[in-house]
Amino acid sequence: MPGDDSGERLAEALSAFASGVTLVTVADGRDDIGTTVSAFCPVSLEPPLVLVSLIADSYPAEVLGRAGRFAVTILGAAQRALAGRFAAAGRPSARLLLDDAPHFRGAQSGALIPEGGLAALECEASQRLPAGDHLVVMAAVLAVPYVADAGEPLIRFAGRYPALRPG
Repeated sequence: MPGDDSGERLAEALSAFASGVTLVTVADGRDDIGTTVSAFCPVSLEPPLVLVSLIADSYPAEVLGRAGRFAVTILGAAQRALAGRFAAAGRPSARLLLDDAPHFRGAQSGALIPEGGLAALECEASQRLPAGDHLVVMAAVLAVPYVADAGEPLIRFAGRYPALRPG
């Protein structure tokens, strides 16, 4: 129906927006936290800024609300299972979720960073903005631990992770 602005209809409309999938990880001193995030956006090259948006009442948002530094891994298509692990409700520590995946600890953020993604960024939160049911975090990029030479991105579209089709 034209003009229907119900929350369900809005969610349906927004699922039509394809987005890349990232993994946001934080070391908070007690544990390693991580979550799958498709609400990631490059903001500026000069100065280097990105933003991430997390569900406001989630534990990762709580941790990122007080932690200064974190990492963002731009996931590749081969990391679909990893994205699923970090999206599951009641997930354990990021250390356990990355136990069988090659990873390292970021020199700038101290966060766990999985290898095999398309790129990884280490960031420092500069602004936090409550935005409806989300927390938007603007962050300065401190380091780029790696950029892959090639690879297919993991994308989210209509609630799924479809493969890109060669065009």
